Amino acid sequence: MPESHPLRFNRVALKLGAAVAAGTLVLAVAVRALPVGGGWQTLLLALGVGGLALYVAHRVLAARLDRGRATLQQIRKHQFDNLDAARVQRDDELDALIWEVYRTGQALEKEIRELKRLENYRREFLGDVSHELKTPIFAIQGFAETLLEGALEDTENRRRFVEKILRNASRLSNLASDLAEISRIETGELQMTVEPFSLLKLTEEVIESLEPAARAKEVTLRHHVPGNLPPVEGDRERIRQVLINLTDNAIKYNNPGGHVEHVARLLPSGAVKVSVVDDGIGVAPEHIPRLTERFYRVDKSRSRVQGGTGLGLAIVKHILGAHQQQLVVESSPGRGSTFGFTLPTVDVPVEAAVVAS
Repeated sequence: MPESHPLRFNRVALKLGAAVAAGTLVLAVAVRALPVGGGWQTLLLALGVGGLALYVAHRVLAARLDRGRATLQQIRKHQFDNLDAARVQRDDELDALIWEVYRTGQALEKEIRELKRLENYRREFLGDVSHELKTPIFAIQGFAETLLEGALEDTENRRRFVEKILRNASRLSNLASDLAEISRIETGELQMTVEPFSLLKLTEEVIESLEPAARAKEVTLRHHVPGNLPPVEGDRERIRQVLINLTDNAIKYNNPGGHVEHVARLLPSGAVKVSVVDDGIGVAPEHIPRLTERFYRVDKSRSRVQGGTGLGLAIVKHILGAHQQQLVVESSPGRGSTFGFTLPTVDVPVEAAVVAS
């Protein structure tokens, strides 16, 4: 920040000093009834008072004006390292102005930092989407070319190739669907319909729909949701999506003979804690904070074999966020995982909630 030179007076101070000198001269002439231009004593008095006013104004104004000007120059260049130099006590109007410059710099710094974060996020997101699309597209292309080059006549392998093409096409479809889902949630296009519903009935439906996938993996599904649990409040279809994603993950990353259980209990606060518990492979502590990031995978090769898009937990996070709730993860390698969240309850009869569901 440039320093004010003691002999280079501020122009505001010069104008103030000149005004004070002229005012003093006029006042002295009027009081003593001397003709204008006459009286060296009057002239010297005016110059002395004006000079004193100039010096005081320079000392009071110049440094603060230089500080405000230098801060604005830094803000214009997007340099915020020395912004705190403009953080002053608001003792007068000039200090208040410098304080507003400081606050403006703070706000602009925050906005620029957020824009950079979003730009980095966008760049990474586009790279991730491109990578995720290439894998199934190249697989479909490769199997189709193999069939056209003669494998169509190979009765032993052509069915296997077509099945792989279908599996990769399904993966593309799931990826497109999940991307569209996240986009609708983030842009607010997907409106939540909050109403009371029976968590027990919803849990039974989710378990029933995923039973075939669990049997294929030799995993047992069960639940511990009390029948007398009060109805919870939320968007039933979106909470169903949350439970399906969490349960599907618990099945995929489990071992033959493993278990996945839905657990619900009433908290002292009156809310209901919902958990999906498994005894599968678990997650190391360093991975847990990043599980809800888009396309983040603990074991990329295994995740792709399982057919996941890498977006399931990101969708869960967004849906719960729309309900003002958050996903809580507890896990340990080789000992399984617990994914939990809470839902508020409503004071209505359970029968009414079942009908509403």
